[in-house]
Amino acid sequence: MNAEILNPNELKKVAPVFGQLSFDNHEQIVFCNDKDTGLKAIIGIHNTVLGPALGGTRMWAYNNEWEALNDVLRLSRGMTFKSAVTGLNLGGGKAVIIGDAKTQKTPELMRKFGEFVDSLSGKYITAEDVGMTTADMDTVREVTKHVTGISERLGGSGNPSPVTAYGVYMGMKAAAKYKYGNDTLQGKKVLVQGIGHVGETLVEYVAKEGAEVFIADINQARLEEVRDKYGAIIYGGEDLYTADIDIYAPCALGATLNDVTISKLNAAIVAGAANNQLENEQIHGRMIREKGIVYAPDFLINAGGIINVYAEIEGYDKAETMKKTENIYNTTLEILNTADRDEITTHQAALKVAQERIEKRRKENNQ
Repeated sequence: MNAEILNPNELKKVAPVFGQLSFDNHEQIVFCNDKDTGLKAIIGIHNTVLGPALGGTRMWAYNNEWEALNDVLRLSRGMTFKSAVTGLNLGGGKAVIIGDAKTQKTPELMRKFGEFVDSLSGKYITAEDVGMTTADMDTVREVTKHVTGISERLGGSGNPSPVTAYGVYMGMKAAAKYKYGNDTLQGKKVLVQGIGHVGETLVEYVAKEGAEVFIADINQARLEEVRDKYGAIIYGGEDLYTADIDIYAPCALGATLNDVTISKLNAAIVAGAANNQLENEQIHGRMIREKGIVYAPDFLINAGGIINVYAEIEGYDKAETMKKTENIYNTTLEILNTADRDEITTHQAALKVAQERIEKRRKENNQ
């Protein structure tokens, strides 16, 4: 049968992985299934030129398997560039477990997932992500050494969320420096969308600096808790993208920057922790630039978490972790200035730095 006469649904059957829009020369995709525990997981290994592929495991109730595959492809690719632009000797990988973390996650399921990770012999190293906890990583550690983000009592670096938030805070301050000429957030209106572990800590940082902090989340109880702890304001408008704010900080799931939202966005700066914030890197990166909004590339400023877990591999202490994370400020400023100089998007500028480092190492490895 000729591909030219196949309809889109038939084409999907022919090229379910390599034909995915998010497939970008990934080295390996591993589909994990276990009948007894109910485990259905996908491990995506995008690139290992700089080192083993390190990236967290996300447990999410995806609508379908295509959605899960697309997510792991996008996330693992992002991890490659995150490690490269931050200067870490790591490749990019990610894993997703299909299911509801609140009702379907069991120790048995986590151990079985750990066995699949172990079968890759260190090519992929896992860590926590959405729907996962440090305790879950401790469970995975029972069956494989190829896991980071384990509890401090077991010699690990603990929960990476506070360090991730600190990196986003540094990136946000760098963007303010670029936009306003100084990096103070005092008096700035900051909207944090998504009040998970990272979002809450980011709220704490910006509130302490004197920013007027607005918060949005689907969990009303969390909103009220964070409001009471830090004096934040629960955003009450119907559409947060039309809010009168200075800085929009997306800290939930990705793709919130798209045709519809960018056209409405009033913020002068976008700096948040969510992965893959641009629904389409090229199109929406340009839209953001043309509108005059400063976009701090997500895979650069949310790298604090991977810097934190990388400490377990390299053996440096908390002080060194925070120093490396603080340097996100300088890297962000360099990227913003480079984008301005070269008249390209900030995403393209950050991607260029990452890709050049990978290519340099590839050539060294082939000599």
